This record gives sequence, C-alpha cells and structure tokens, in this order.
Amino acid sequence: MIIRFAGDSGDGMQLTGDRFTSETATFGNDLSTLPNFPAEIRAPAGTLPGVSSFQLHFADHDILTPGDAPNVLVAMNPAALKANIGDLPRGAEIIVNTDEFTKRAMQKVGYGTSPLEDGSLDGYSLHPVPLTTLTVEALKEFDLSRKEAERSKNMFALGLLSWMYHRPTEGTERFLRSKFAKKPDIAAANIAAFHAGWNFGETTEDFAVSYEIAPATTAFPVGTYRNISGNLALSYGLIAASRQADLPLYLGSYPITPASDILHELSRHKNFGVRTFQAEDEIAGIGAALGAAFGGSLAVTTTSGPGVALKSETIGLAVSLELPLLVIDIQRGGPSTGLPTKTEQADLLQAMFGRNGEAPVPVIAPCTPADCFDAALEAARIALTYRTPVMLLSDGYLANGSEPWRIPELDELPDLTVQFAQGPNHTLEDGSEVFWPYKRDPQTLARPWAVPGTPGLEHRIGGIEKEDGTGNISYAPANHDFMVRTRQAKIDGVEVPELEVDDPHGARTLVLGWGSTYGPITAAVRRLRNAGESIAQAHLRHLNPFPRNLGVVLGRYDKVVIPEMNLGQLATLIRAKYLVDAHSYNQVNGMPFKAEQLAKALKEAIDA
Repeated sequence: MIIRFAGDSGDGMQLTGDRFTSETATFGNDLSTLPNFPAEIRAPAGTLPGVSSFQLHFADHDILTPGDAPNVLVAMNPAALKANIGDLPRGAEIIVNTDEFTKRAMQKVGYGTSPLEDGSLDGYSLHPVPLTTLTVEALKEFDLSRKEAERSKNMFALGLLSWMYHRPTEGTERFLRSKFAKKPDIAAANIAAFHAGWNFGETTEDFAVSYEIAPATTAFPVGTYRNISGNLALSYGLIAASRQADLPLYLGSYPITPASDILHELSRHKNFGVRTFQAEDEIAGIGAALGAAFGGSLAVTTTSGPGVALKSETIGLAVSLELPLLVIDIQRGGPSTGLPTKTEQADLLQAMFGRNGEAPVPVIAPCTPADCFDAALEAARIALTYRTPVMLLSDGYLANGSEPWRIPELDELPDLTVQFAQGPNHTLEDGSEVFWPYKRDPQTLARPWAVPGTPGLEHRIGGIEKEDGTGNISYAPANHDFMVRTRQAKIDGVEVPELEVDDPHGARTLVLGWGSTYGPITAAVRRLRNAGESIAQAHLRHLNPFPRNLGVVLGRYDKVVIPEMNLGQLATLIRAKYLVDAHSYNQVNGMPFKAEQLAKALKEAIDA
C-alpha cells in the first residue's frame, strides 16, 4: 500500500507521515518513505510551491522504493490536490479536507470550478471530509482558540488513516504526551483529535472498507529492528566507528540542507565522547575537523554540494598531509544553491576531481537509508587504514527516507583500532634514530600518525610539498613527481570487495548503478524478470578505486546501462577507464526514479 499525505508546509504533513511510519514499523511491515517539502522555512500558504508531502510504501513482503503511484492521497487543501493528482492511478482513493476548498483557495491554484463537484475526479474514489470542522468540534471542550484547535487537524487525519489500516495507536499517544510534556492541555487536545479521527472512520458510512497489511515476517532475518533514516544511520555509524577505533569523534560542520540532521544528532551524544563544533562557515568547519584529525581524533565534516566546493582547498590539504578525514556529502539539486530539499547524484565528478592538482581521494556511496550505517564504518576503515580523506556520497533521498534496520550485534562490527606512532622509525647513516613522518607502511603506503605532543615526534605540517621520508619542504621536481605518484598509488591500492553481480539467467544486458538508485533499479529488475526478461544487475559502493574485477564484469555483457540522477557522470568514468560503450539513462528533476519508468527504459535497452 502506498499513502501520500499532502498539505501546506505548516499543516504538519511530515510529522503525520513520520508518526504513521513509526506505527507501521512497530507493526512489523517492511516500508520505505519519501518526504518531499519546500526549501522555504514557511512557503506561501495555499500555493503549489508551498505544498509539502510525505509518501509511505508499506507491505507484508520486502520492498525497495517509496512506490511509484499512491493508492491513497490525503489532500489538506486545493493546492495539495492539484500538485499531486497527476501521480495517482485511476481508482485511487482521495481524502480531501472540504473546509479548505473555498472559492479564493481554489482560484489561487487555478481551479475555475470546484474539482469536488465538476466531475474531474470521477475516475477516483473520492472521500470529502470536513477535517477542520470535525477537529474543532472534537476539541470544543478544551480551552483553545479556533486557530489553535485547527492545528490538530493533521492528528484527526492520522487517526482516520490509522483506523483504515489497523495501525497501533499507543506509540502516537506516547509521542504526543512526550512532545507536549510542558503543555499537557495541547497534548490532550491532539490525542483527542487523533481519537476523533479513528472514531470517525469507525462510524462513518463513507469508509465501508478497512485494510490490514500483515507483518512482513518472511522479509527480515531474525533480529531486533528499528525504523531509521539515512542521516540517523550515518550518525550512528560514525559513533560506532569511533568506538571501534577507540578514538574520540569530532564533527566540524556548518548547517546546510540536507546534511544538518547529522550535526543535530551527533550533538546529543557527548556521552560517547562525541564533540560537535558548529563553525561560522564551511571552510572553518573542515579546518577544525582537519585539526582534530592531526590531534588524533576520528574527524568528520558534513555538508552538501555547495559546501564541498568551499571545502575543496582543505580537502587538498588533507591529501597532502595524509591524515584521515571523513567528508560526508549529502547531495542535493544544483548547481549553486539549486534545489536544497530535492535529491540528485550530481557530485560524483566533483568528489573525484574537484580539487587543484593531483589530489585523489577514495569515494564510497551507500545504497539505502539503513546502508548508511555500514557505509560510515567502511569510510572510517579506509580513512584510518590508509591515512587519507574519504568522500562519502549520500543524497537527499537517502538522508530523509527511512526503512527498517536490523541493529547489529557488537561482534559484527569491524575492528578499526589504530596504532599511533610511538617513537623513532628510521636509522640514519650515522646510526642515530629519528622520526620520519613520511616513511610509509609497505603494504598500505600509509604514513605514520603522530599525535602532537608526543616527545621526539615533532614534524612539519602544511600544504607545501614534502620530501619523501623526512617531510621537509621540497621543491625538487623528481621528489614532487614521486610524491604525486605515491599518493595516487596509495588510493589505487585501497582494498575493496569485488563487485557482485546478480545474473541468474546468463543475461546479455547489465544494469549498473551506484548510490540511491539501488532501490528503483532492483525493483525494475524484479518486474522485468517476473515478465520473463533476462537482465543482470550490479551496484557499486566503491567509486574510487573501482572494484578490481569491474573491467572483467563489464566485458561479459553486450550492453551496459547506467541509470543516474545526473547527466551521466558514472557513465563518463566507465567509458574513460574501461572503453566500454555504456549507455546512460538520466534524470535530474529532483525526484528519485520510479520503478516502472526504469523497467520500461531497461526493456527498450534489452530489445534494442
């Protein structure tokens, strides 16, 4: 079942969707969500640009996307209806708040006549409900103004939908009591509105049918689960990495959509030795983080594409200093300020090449909201092992979306412990022992990590080229050539797992993806296979370096199709490195791919 709540950005649609999601997760369904909201703090009320929506896909089996087309739309006003009606299939249910369908509100979005009365919705199952009036009536015993009472209409809608789909109610009641603990009258009013919505569904004749989606008992391995968003999973992954490395976690960051939630979450965990620094700008944030890395912390900076542009010089400095640093880029629509609350995958080439000089860094990308936890651990492993900054590319779709996550056991987490330099590591010709800050591990090519203040380990840092071994400033042409090639060789030598290919039928066409396209691609592949088509699928987590077997995998297929939410950035890299005629399928509209859309494109590729 796919439900979308839609209304003004002040109608509480994100909160309503989040509560329905939490109860659905508690019930045991598999789920996937897609919050979609304006960039403005409070967009113009009653306008199309001001519409905020929350889509939830839940099922009794494993699912991969928030769904292509809603089965149910809850529209709180005419703008919400008009902005979303194009996504609904014929026969879908539409619940509208009739109180908001005034002549002025409809004219504001271009309705000449009421869509509730002119027959334009005849192909749908329409449920006109005076949500505002019913909510105010339900709360008349409370000492609230009409305006205050109207604010609870989202809880009335949540109660109605909770009745329709047999959702638990106890969690929402606990949430409301906790959220409004200092305002018990407001808590009681919201709970009353919630119950009124449930009772309305129970007693009205307009809703003759309710639905029960059984728990997805066969979709999950045994374990303890919770619902989690990508940004929350990243936060927990960073904390877990710091504990597994036995290093304090330091976040130097500047607020930016859609990465700010990581700063908010990590600031709550001082009990785990986490330090968060909200800097005055992006450059100061990464500068502080790099300083923390020099001081022996697991250092992180979080941002989005515009912030990466500002941080690029300091990332280059981290490459030169060869210090571990996690640069987390929650991608959004660009260029410049672009679409702050919409998703995109267009920072890949920026992550690969967006610095002056030869400044290679490993690049990894999670594929689902829950996978952000594991991706954070993997980024930390690479950074700490190879003494290098690492770029982690999430995006707005993963950051704000959510799904069930199995909480891992402690013994399942990797050992990330690090050995700091303790004393001299080189013997000069005269027999004296000294510390060389750029004497490398022969396996990883990582230089020693010397915590400042350790006696005898004093050494220079800075952006000017260093001499191999000694770390002294050097302008020698041969030394610079050697250091550039050595830094590249270190990144090329990063150990990453081989690429796994899902190809049960010996297909001739391979669909290759990266990042958040995993869910739509996998759903599309399932549809094609269920229709009798043969197609192979592979998904990249490591984008620099690529898995060692990627070239061999690509060579096995006649056709390679790469869907991306950009204009073909991974395809450009694949063509350049492997001389493969990869075909791009691209979308840059700020929204994730739809499974049906991808299935159609892949079918055309198979048949071509």
